[in-house]
Amino acid sequence: MANDTRRSTWKLVFAALGMFGFAYALVPLYDVFCEVTGINGKTEDAPSVVSQEIDTSREVTVEFVAYTNPSLPWQFGPEVKRLTVHPGETHTIAYAAKNIGSQDAVGQAVPSVSPGLAAKHFNKIECFCFNRQPLQAGESASLPLIFYIDPELPEEISTLTLAYTLFESPSSE
Repeated sequence: MANDTRRSTWKLVFAALGMFGFAYALVPLYDVFCEVTGINGKTEDAPSVVSQEIDTSREVTVEFVAYTNPSLPWQFGPEVKRLTVHPGETHTIAYAAKNIGSQDAVGQAVPSVSPGLAAKHFNKIECFCFNRQPLQAGESASLPLIFYIDPELPEEISTLTLAYTLFESPSSE
């Protein structure tokens, strides 16, 4: 009976180590999968350069949403909830942020586009998500976003959603 217990213990230890290793490798594998397939709405983290013709024969509705991680005491949301644009046309909107906490905090926004296939066609020229956003307690800020939709966006996509999730970021001092 002692051998059975020992064998079961070792099996459990190896299973736990295997699960830990799989979980550790999952993030880079997921990034590669998203890059290859173009799904899950991951957008580029670098500014784009506009070099498109404007497709005035087509309209695309862009919806803007925002989420704030509960650990960050901020109010955060788009100043415009929905915008109809022509692919290739540059637009500027802003998200409003307010630190309602009693301490200074730094936020970092992570973007996501859905449907996922539209992510590579949503181009940010300037975005508050490129940098961390420090706000003192009680301070408000208007955070700009300049973007365009690539005219190569598949015809079947007429509406896309840009969502930002705001997380607390460690301050750099």
